Amino acid sequence: MAILARAALPVLLVLAGCGDEPAREEVPPVVARRDTAGRSDWLGADDRTDPALWLAARAAGHPVPAADATVAALRAALSLARPHFIEDERMIANRTAQVARMVASVPDPETLVSGLTAVAAPTGRRQLYGALCQQYVNLRTAGADNRTALDRLRESYGAQGGPDPAERSTAGTEDPPPEVLRPSSPR
Repeated sequence: MAILARAALPVLLVLAGCGDEPAREEVPPVVARRDTAGRSDWLGADDRTDPALWLAARAAGHPVPAADATVAALRAALSLARPHFIEDERMIANRTAQVARMVASVPDPETLVSGLTAVAAPTGRRQLYGALCQQYVNLRTAGADNRTALDRLRESYGAQGGPDPAERSTAGTEDPPPEVLRPSSPR
């Protein structure tokens, strides 16, 4: 029994050292959050940054207020571009920033987005903004200035033509009756 008491003594001493003071809560360190709008190279799929604000900050080289006129102009340009391209506003902003990195003396982002939208809109079809940007970069790299590059793209994309007039006249109407859809039987 004496051996058991001696073995239990260290355990009892440790337990006796525990007081009734409240446990200290670990407080996570405060991490200062910097405004990274315009600093990242790319807007990720899960990034909730306003594409217009991000693009304006990148072009300015520093953060800009959300109420800035440049941001408003970019929001309008991205909004007008969206129906003409397959990509969403985030990807349009990403591609526009990519063009700015690749081409010397590129116009401001709002002018570039508006210019490329003016190329795509008359086709009546949703285009790939990334492909249009690549063609623009190729033309600029070959020596064309902004206006000439956009003119050449308008010529090229203009060959696609607009929507078929018959398609425009039936836009928004219901499907034709089933007998129109079925091939006629030979008589």
